[in-house]
Amino acid sequence: MSIAISSDHVALAESVRSLTKRTVTSADLHEVLDAKVEVEPAYWRAAADIGLFGLHLPEQFGGQGFGYSELVVVIEELGRSAAPGPFIPTVLAAAIVELSSNTDAKNALLPSLSDWSRRGAASVRSNVVGRIENGLLHVEGTASSVVGASAADVVVLPVSVWAGETRPTWIALDAADLTIRDSASVDLLRPIADIEIAAQVVPADRVLGVLDGARVGSIAAVLYSAEAVGVASACTHIASEYARVRHQFGRPIGQFQAVKHKCAAMLVGAERAAAAVWDAARALDDATSSHVDLSAAIAAVLAPPAALTAAQDTIQVLGGIGFTWEHDAHIYYRRAIGISAAIGRSTVWTRTVTERVIESGLPLIEVTLSDDAERRRGEIRSAVAELAAAPADERIDRIVNGGWVLPHLPIPWGRNADAVDQVIIQQELTTAGIVRPEIALANWMVPSLIAYGTSEQQQRYLPQTLRGEVFWCQLFSEPGAGSDLASLTTRATKVVGGWRLTGTKVWNSLAQFADRGFCLARTDPAAPKHEGITYFLIDMKAAGVTVKPLRELTGSALFNEVFLEDVFVSDEDVVGEVNKGWEVTRNTLSNERVSLSNKDLPLYASCSDVVRYAQQTELDAIAQDRIGRLVAEGYTVRLLNLRSTMLQLDGTDPGASSSVAKLLNMRFGQHAAEVVHAEFGYEGASANESQAAGKWASYLLASRATTIYGGTTEIQLNIIAERQLHLPRDPAPIEK
Repeated sequence: MSIAISSDHVALAESVRSLTKRTVTSADLHEVLDAKVEVEPAYWRAAADIGLFGLHLPEQFGGQGFGYSELVVVIEELGRSAAPGPFIPTVLAAAIVELSSNTDAKNALLPSLSDWSRRGAASVRSNVVGRIENGLLHVEGTASSVVGASAADVVVLPVSVWAGETRPTWIALDAADLTIRDSASVDLLRPIADIEIAAQVVPADRVLGVLDGARVGSIAAVLYSAEAVGVASACTHIASEYARVRHQFGRPIGQFQAVKHKCAAMLVGAERAAAAVWDAARALDDATSSHVDLSAAIAAVLAPPAALTAAQDTIQVLGGIGFTWEHDAHIYYRRAIGISAAIGRSTVWTRTVTERVIESGLPLIEVTLSDDAERRRGEIRSAVAELAAAPADERIDRIVNGGWVLPHLPIPWGRNADAVDQVIIQQELTTAGIVRPEIALANWMVPSLIAYGTSEQQQRYLPQTLRGEVFWCQLFSEPGAGSDLASLTTRATKVVGGWRLTGTKVWNSLAQFADRGFCLARTDPAAPKHEGITYFLIDMKAAGVTVKPLRELTGSALFNEVFLEDVFVSDEDVVGEVNKGWEVTRNTLSNERVSLSNKDLPLYASCSDVVRYAQQTELDAIAQDRIGRLVAEGYTVRLLNLRSTMLQLDGTDPGASSSVAKLLNMRFGQHAAEVVHAEFGYEGASANESQAAGKWASYLLASRATTIYGGTTEIQLNIIAERQLHLPRDPAPIEK
């Protein structure tokens, strides 16, 4: 649960976390809460000494010369500790000044803001008006609820200036020249104030000029959203830690699924928010980016609500202790409320998302490789060019024999490609227009056959499979053993030369078209559940195999029920050791490879479908809000996949990112269909797929499967809670 994924950013986060652990303890927070006068935060000087205030500023103005990608990492860590004081107001004020073309203003203000000799505050909106007289800017007016203004030395804000037309001009004024009245703040560790400006002339070196207001708003949204990620992460940690040790009814409360799922949902929200802020900061740093305001709006849509929900749910998990002044829970809750207020109404951001995707569609998500990685591209590009030049009737053989179908596999079946090579291969094959054979569910089985199968099995099955000539299905789930594969009851009885299998399998995708199946059966009924299971390869046309398509609520039949009645399977088709099939199964279920595909599945609504709907429909304000939130959710799933890929490229376990992406992807198809179909009103009764309403009705019907197949939502939440948050597993069932 961190914005940082690169090694440099992780090191920066750890450095700041080490600082806050020493200087922003719970006792420090409560000291500030109970102080009668403003207390200087203990971390303040140390943060200035290591250059955190000027991290995002150019070196020529006293900064560190980094960017927003580094600054958000720092802010997240400060948010994680609920650090008091106007850090964000100061760095935001400096960021706005840095946008100015007024070099005198930069020279006058940025060095002192970056070394903390001046504290800053900024408001992205005000009721200040100005006029030009004799070349001088005269201003007066008010700004309300300005975060950090009571402690500021410099205040940056916009002014509506009339010069033939109203122009938003930005200024930076000394707090000493303003009337600043403290106002009661929900966030007791971060005061707010109302500002009044009497008629005064703004010095030339304090006129920042006409700035890009959308960019200013984006910067503010990204910085506060980064803090929201820290708050959400801290709350997730507090709640899950408590759930591990607090016992009720004879067991830890983290073992109760209601609590477990609540904690897992906090992690999901924090991880999604981290991905959104990470992307938005990268966009701010990219001078060529055309989607800064979209990425910032997505961060603003997702991150503050993640912090608010996590803080609320943390109090719920803690129970009565969470509602006390002495506990830190209310500090985080107050901070989350303050963050949400600091970036304005959420509907502004959801509608910004909608407007931007209607105008320009979804941004293309691409992996950026390092210079070292790019050096590998030449050799791969040359090899791919040879494939492209091959006669059409020879190309499939060359693709298969060259290991291009699944390049992550070992030679000779693959190319032993590491994460970087996989990315380059996929990019180069796509660019060259080379289509690899589609092997569908065999993607899961092939690595297991390579890892555990005999040489004879590999030679017999892999060439045909990799050519797409043999279609495979998976025979794992049973009527009484869906996700709980250890409870399967299909029996395999030893006979001369092989085994006889009897049992029923269900939810077998496309089994009616399969040539072969990879199947689990119990070979030792007396063994513990995860033992005594063996992994078989079955001929789907063999005697005793009956496939019965299951007509789904959509009317189609993707799934099947497969009956095995005394089906003979030879010893040559046992993969791995007898009774050790669970080990092979885990390999099949966990097989991972780097994938850049954002390919949409035709049966389910995608984020691209939602955008196309928005582009073709006149949306009212309520629909714009709903669609914007939906697009933010869908686009961030792609970001989570990108982050997982980049972690793999760096040799790091993607951990929560991949688990969360899987869960959110399952949910999105369902949520998208529900939201968009509801917009059709009376027309939603139509099932005519040639019309938009009928197409979305089909998506809606099909979507009920998305939170079931591949492990239900509830199972996925259990996995996240137990593996990522280390909450206790469900109690073992009582044996009868």
